[in-house]
Amino acid sequence: MADTAGTQRQLNTGCSSLLRRLGPALIAAVSLPLSIVAVAGQPLQQVSRAAQAPAVAVEPDAVLIKTLLAIKGNQPHVALAEVEKVLQAYPNFRLAHLIKGDLLTARAQPLKAVGGAAGVPSDRLADLREEARARLARYQHERPVDRVPRYLVQLQPEQRYALVVDTSKSTLYVFENQGGNVRYLADYYISSGKNGIDKLREGDKKTPLGVYHVTSSMPREKLADLYGAGAFPINYPNEWDRREGRKGSGIWLHGTPSDTFSRPPQASDGCVVLTNRDIDAIRQRMQIGLTPVIISSDVEWVPAQAITSTRQELNGALDSWRRDWESLDAERYLKHYSPAFTSGSQGYKDFAKQKRQVNAGKQWVKVKLDRVSIFLYPGKEKLAVVTFDQDYSSSNLANRMRKRQYWLKEGPTWRIVHEGAA
Repeated sequence: MADTAGTQRQLNTGCSSLLRRLGPALIAAVSLPLSIVAVAGQPLQQVSRAAQAPAVAVEPDAVLIKTLLAIKGNQPHVALAEVEKVLQAYPNFRLAHLIKGDLLTARAQPLKAVGGAAGVPSDRLADLREEARARLARYQHERPVDRVPRYLVQLQPEQRYALVVDTSKSTLYVFENQGGNVRYLADYYISSGKNGIDKLREGDKKTPLGVYHVTSSMPREKLADLYGAGAFPINYPNEWDRREGRKGSGIWLHGTPSDTFSRPPQASDGCVVLTNRDIDAIRQRMQIGLTPVIISSDVEWVPAQAITSTRQELNGALDSWRRDWESLDAERYLKHYSPAFTSGSQGYKDFAKQKRQVNAGKQWVKVKLDRVSIFLYPGKEKLAVVTFDQDYSSSNLANRMRKRQYWLKEGPTWRIVHEGAA
């Protein structure tokens, strides 16, 4: 009995030493009240109760946090039991293996850091430490429940979901469209570019920042194992990227290799990488050509009323542009375009000249806009992406097209700096 008590004290001492050295972010994370730690939209208390019932899937992030809470509470045997749950469900979860190794080593000696157990490959140790920090920091900086990302101004009716990536938080958020407003559904841990963000050229191993859309779906059977359970390419470079001289291609949302549960927070060649279970979870919410994917370096959260105000302002500017086009007054119409406007190889002066000539040959013009979506551009406080169906008819021409415009706020006025087919 004395030997058992001594072993327990050694294990407690080793675990306490480990926790002290996890770093301020992790200590703060494991100090959070259970009631405010959310996992896939559920408070951890709910997940804990649900985990006691049979046939409930193991949530790895929830169990990981419970493991560290058990360490903090000097309950190493509980911590071991919790991390074992993760490993039974996900035997390729390397971070969980590392934590288990630390817990076992703590029986014999105090640990100086995460990965203090013998035999951990040094080339992977730093990555696993970063993953531990990133995963737990997600719960230290919880999503503000009374706010929404400022970018999601208006989804068109057919866009059922929107994805917002926060690279600094290693998190992908899923929002549902409810009559043009958005409601949070879930969030997932992600990995992004090895060399950071703000992609500029091919091969720079950076993740782009901007407003994109899913362009196709690639199933597992058509992919190399590196991409896991599936992939969803996005339209990088978009129109604004090309205007800014950004190059490259092949930016996807995709899964992980079969021997890997998750990757470190910065480990891709520029893609956004989720676990295979999470790729499967968001698959049903992907609409090819419709689902927006907004990638930000640090999501800006604002009250819902701020979104409403921006929506009214931009819809007003768009309708004013439409009415001034119908007026056949070329100068009124052209006031909606910035001097910095471009469309393909055409600049403002050539565009204005062409519009004056075209209007001179018209007797009447009617323009109807439908299925309007509006997104603010991350990192560009005064830039908006507006996409819509345009039904145009005039005295000598009629056509229908899907159009995309980029509006820039110049002083108090929104003006178009780029437009073209979407």
